[in-house]
Order: sequence, then C-alpha cells, then structure tokens
Amino acid sequence: MDNEKIINEVMGGGLRALSRLAESPLVERFGLEERTQQLVYEGAKRVAETAAKAAKRLSPKRSDRPSKSLKFDLSLSEEQQLMRDTLRRFADDVMQPAARDADDHRAPPDDFMATFGELGAIPMTVPEELGGAAEQVSAVSHMLIAEDLARGDMGLAYAALAPLSFVNALVLWGDDEQQASLLRRFVEGEETSASGAMVEPHPLFDPSSLRTTAKKRSSGYVLHGEKSMVALADSAKWFLVAAELPKAGPRLFIVERDASGVAVVDEPAMGMRSAALGRVKLDGVRVPVSALLGGEASLKSGGRAAYEDAVNRARIAWGAMAVGASQAVLDYVIPYCNDRVAFGEPISHRQAVAFMIADIGIELESMRMLVYRAAGRVDAGLDCQREAYLARTLCSEKAMETGTNGVQLLGGAGFIKDHPIEIWYRHLRAVGVMDGNLLV
Repeated sequence: MDNEKIINEVMGGGLRALSRLAESPLVERFGLEERTQQLVYEGAKRVAETAAKAAKRLSPKRSDRPSKSLKFDLSLSEEQQLMRDTLRRFADDVMQPAARDADDHRAPPDDFMATFGELGAIPMTVPEELGGAAEQVSAVSHMLIAEDLARGDMGLAYAALAPLSFVNALVLWGDDEQQASLLRRFVEGEETSASGAMVEPHPLFDPSSLRTTAKKRSSGYVLHGEKSMVALADSAKWFLVAAELPKAGPRLFIVERDASGVAVVDEPAMGMRSAALGRVKLDGVRVPVSALLGGEASLKSGGRAAYEDAVNRARIAWGAMAVGASQAVLDYVIPYCNDRVAFGEPISHRQAVAFMIADIGIELESMRMLVYRAAGRVDAGLDCQREAYLARTLCSEKAMETGTNGVQLLGGAGFIKDHPIEIWYRHLRAVGVMDGNLLV
C-alpha cells in the first residue's frame, strides 16, 4: 500500500467513526447534541493532526529549508489577531481622543510614547534569539501594526512607528556589534526614542537618488545633507540616516542626535503634525565606521540590496497607514450620512452620496489587497519591488481622493474642526510626499 492510501485510510477511518457517532439516535434521545458537536469537532482536529503526522513520517526526506509558497493567503495567525485586537482598542481608546490636541500642539501627548511602549511592541518586534519575544519577524505583522495605528490617528501612528522601525532595521540589517549594543538597550527599555531620516526637502524626491552624502575617512564617515519630515525630530536620540556613499550607492547610517554638526529645526506641516515633525541638518557630521548599518562587511555583501529592501518595506508601511486612515474615514461617513437628514430623508438615500461612499469602500479594498500582497511576498522571500511600488502609487492617489470625498460628504461640516474628517484629509495627503520615508 503506498503512502497516499495509508494516509487516506487514517483519515477515512477516523471520520467514519465520527460520522456514526453524530448520526446515533441516542444523541437526540439524551439531549447530547451540543456535547456531540464539540466531540466531533475535536475529533476531526485530532484526525487531521494524526494524518498530517503520518504524512510527514512517510514522506521522503527533503532539505530542511522550507519551501516558498506562492499562495496569497489573507488569514491571520492567532498571535496576529490578538495583536490586532489590542492595537485597535489602543487606537480607539487612546489615539482617537488624543488626536485633536496632539495636532494642535504639533506633538504627541507627554505620556503617549510611554503608553505605547507598555504594549510591548518593541520586544514583540525582536526575535527571541536576539533577546526579544517574537517567534519570527513578519512583514505582514508590521503592516498590520501600521494599519491599525493609523486607524486611530495617522500622525500619532507615525510617531509610534518611528522607534519601532529603527529597531526593526537593526534586526534585519544590523551586524552583531550593533545588535548586541543598541538593540539590547531598546529591548530592555534603556532607549526609547529613535527615528528614520530619508526624505529630502527638494521637489520630486527619489529615494534612489539621494543628495545627502557620506564620504569615507580613515576614522569613519562624514555626512553632509538635509532631511525633511522626520518624526520626533527634536526628541529622538538616534537617527537612521539615508546617504549616498560614492561607488557604493545609498546606505543607512546610525547617527546620534548629540553628534557635532547635527541640527534640528521645527518643520510645521499641513498634515502629520502630531508626529512632531522636524528637519535634520547634517553639516560635516563625523560618525565612526560602526555607524554604517550592517558594518563594513555590508559594502561587499549586498548592502545596497538591504537599502532597496528598506525602501520597499517603507512603501508598504505607508500604504498600510493609508489603508488604516481611509478605513477611519469610511467608518465615520457611513453613520453620518445615514443620520444626516435633508429634505425629509437621510442624505445617504441620495444616489450621488451613496455612490461616493461605495467608491470609497471599493478603492479601500483595492488598496488593502495591494498592500497585503506586497507584505505577503516579503514574508515569502519573494521579490516585492514591483508590488511595493504599485501599492505606494495606488495608495498615494486614492488616499487623497478618499480624504477629499470624506470632506465632500460632510459638506461645510467637513471643513471645520468639529469633526475629525479635516485631520484625516490632511494626513492622507501626506502619503504622496512620504515616498520611502523609513518605516520598516
């Protein structure tokens, strides 16, 4: 008998026994329907597990390296679903009530970063072998974090994700020395504030063509340039700076806030104001050799590929934030239009209004599918440059459209601060100018 027949016999015999139990007349006579259903459910699980073990035992030995699946699966693990539930409560109970005041003061509330840190997001980002609590590092999990936080407030989400992204960059591309020193301090809570600096203040910024430069010197590197729209710029102790290294291409450098030549100025913006945006100026900043993310060895072993991976992940993260904020718009305009009465009936009965809401829902799902697919390809170990760029392009366009339509649906009320829609409108327009800004 071949392996397939053996496995079929294992499953078939078990399922036939369960079927006979479910059909027994004694079940109904003694009122055991609910208990029997539970037994059948548990029994079916055990049968499937036994068959899986048999298949693994009988299958020919193969390489220990897991095979890559091309299946596009949107189902979440129990750990991811628990994380989503926690973050959504945090977004609803903490972020949304704080959004207006944070936007007015152009900074997160004093206790916001500490409260977010209590959720344990940083340890859950770091794998167990590096001192964290994560069983594995997942791009899909990071994408879900960005989406759920942005649903609360996109500006505060940017602030919360800044140190998280710095830590994730150390996990993904840092060398042993960087992980042993900096990473440990973030996991243990000794360090809590860091940010990424990618975008430069000139028109048509391209992450692959940086004006910020890093020149090699005997003692390390010297950085010159200017970075814009940096979250937590004034309070961050560490920056992850993207700079062009001659003959090597774009690279990432770890720069301390107190280093000589680093200057930070306030940068009030139309949106994302609650992230405490600032401009970081680098005037002859000297950093040691160890400041190059991945170390000197990365210059010979694919450091540019790591930079391109960072840009792709950042585009996915900004797409996820666009999805989260757009979901907040949709969730707000539906009940508003159902409750708002004009000429004796809810305005949602008007075809133009209903169609506009439907368009928001349709475009939101298209954005979500592209973002999820790009993140899924990262976890599968597949190239995602095309998918990340498509997600970024669609989300930057449709996010602005969603914000505009949200204001339109509220009419004059959408233009005033009595409703959060005007904040979401300003946030969503930021997606188009944040290309590649480090969120990984």
